[in-house]
Amino acid sequence: MQDKVVLVTGASRGIGKAIAKHFGSRQAIVIVNYLQNSKCAEEVVRDIEAFGGQGVALQADVTKEAAVNLMLEQIVDSFGTVDVLVNNALCHYTFNPKQRKTAWELEWQDYQTQIDGSLKGTFNTCKAAMPLMKRQNFGRVINMVTNLIDFPIVPYHDYTTAKAAVLGYSHNLAKELGPFGITVNCVAPGLTYPTDSSRDTQEDVREAIIRLTPLGRLAGPEDIAGTVSFLASEEASFITGQTIHVDGGLTMT
Repeated sequence: MQDKVVLVTGASRGIGKAIAKHFGSRQAIVIVNYLQNSKCAEEVVRDIEAFGGQGVALQADVTKEAAVNLMLEQIVDSFGTVDVLVNNALCHYTFNPKQRKTAWELEWQDYQTQIDGSLKGTFNTCKAAMPLMKRQNFGRVINMVTNLIDFPIVPYHDYTTAKAAVLGYSHNLAKELGPFGITVNCVAPGLTYPTDSSRDTQEDVREAIIRLTPLGRLAGPEDIAGTVSFLASEEASFITGQTIHVDGGLTMT
């Protein structure tokens, strides 16, 4: 990954932070996209530089097309292109079974908020990056989804529906972009701990998931980062349109 230009959205904390640092440890040029927390994003950049990589923090709301286009212009001006795009940003969601809305309590706006955060954000960044990748006949797109699509152990309806839309979008992209040497794959984490989203997941729920998981633990952010890095590598150059579940065997398809 040395000198590859990698854009990771939502990279100032949690899984995105781990992904950005992982690429930095492989001497990539990492664009740390963030929405609000510039201090955390700059800390991630310093970690990347400590690994010997190059990092830059860029603020952009990925649900806004103009903001994404401006971010891509800044990247192109500084680095020329985008080689790897990791769509990790989402509208904040708390995985708390006791506070979630049931199917009969949800309104359409609940769904729309998550669809905008996951699908619209992914659409905007992909649309902006595709011309760059097509021009160079190379690209890696990795979109974050969830194992809840296949195994809704807790029915987080709005979140899971939005991620399922990202999965369908990714399959279509893989078909269309394959002739240009661009691969499109998804990573489907299980409950990942610790992150801000999983902070409020009660211990009894975490323990129940662990008991059902063949490998006997929850995913950590670094587990997700390693899988994303693999899909971006040359070793995965003949893999596209696939989803890798990173949940210790909880989901088997």
